[in-house]
Amino acid sequence: MRVKIISDSTCDLSLEQIAEHQIGIVPLIVMKGNQEFLDGITITPADIFAHVAAGGSLCTTAARGVAVYQEEFAKYAGEYDGVIHVNIGSDFSSSYQNACIAAEDFENVRVIDSKNLSTGQGLVVLKACELAQTAKDMDELKQQLDDFVSRVEASFVLDRLEYMVKGGRCSGAAALGANLLSLKPCIEVKDGKMVVVKKYRGHIEKCMAAYVKDRLSDRDGLDQDRIFITHTDVSKESLEAVRSGVAQYGNFKNVYETVAGCTVSCHCGPGTMGILFVRKA
Repeated sequence: MRVKIISDSTCDLSLEQIAEHQIGIVPLIVMKGNQEFLDGITITPADIFAHVAAGGSLCTTAARGVAVYQEEFAKYAGEYDGVIHVNIGSDFSSSYQNACIAAEDFENVRVIDSKNLSTGQGLVVLKACELAQTAKDMDELKQQLDDFVSRVEASFVLDRLEYMVKGGRCSGAAALGANLLSLKPCIEVKDGKMVVVKKYRGHIEKCMAAYVKDRLSDRDGLDQDRIFITHTDVSKESLEAVRSGVAQYGNFKNVYETVAGCTVSCHCGPGTMGILFVRKA
């Protein structure tokens, strides 16, 4: 079978990975004030950070409509035996629902709820690319990917809480207390939702090193094929702390570094970094 893999722009894969696997990308919408932009095409995380730093309101993200997905699926449904589209988690956006409605018009299109975002979603996309090479049945391929979704571990540590406060996800008082105590929250994606699972204390480099150790040390049940280090605008010292931790506590065949796109940037702000990987079946 010839299967085309498509994803929302929220997968945060590198341009090289997208080109290598010929992945189709549907850019989500980013709202800056009353202006509408396309994620990664007409706006970048740097644009978002500069806007907020200059006193602008927090940017927001929006789903693509049914018609956009219908148009995207129509590009490939006739040319390929099947089309797999991997969405940002359904609890984060209505994109999944819209894509499912659009897919009803195409017998050979299957939509996957990644139940994740950023390279947590990206790991599902790469798995789809891998499985598509030997796939013989679209429903079987979809089932394999649905099973894989539950094995993805995605988490991030936030250095700053201003964006969470502006977005209404953290009170100003809580943020003030966290700043005074030098607390850095670790947010993990669990069952398709973001939850705070731990708070680290101290300089961000120390926190990042402890975070990587917590996530990787003494973990025998991890798939060692690949891991992502994904971040917004972070210091060289923080990035090196994570690189060193991954090398020390992991034995991954492929360590990929990517810059988080507009969705993570809008909600978490600069200074955010995480490691994202997969558990063995």
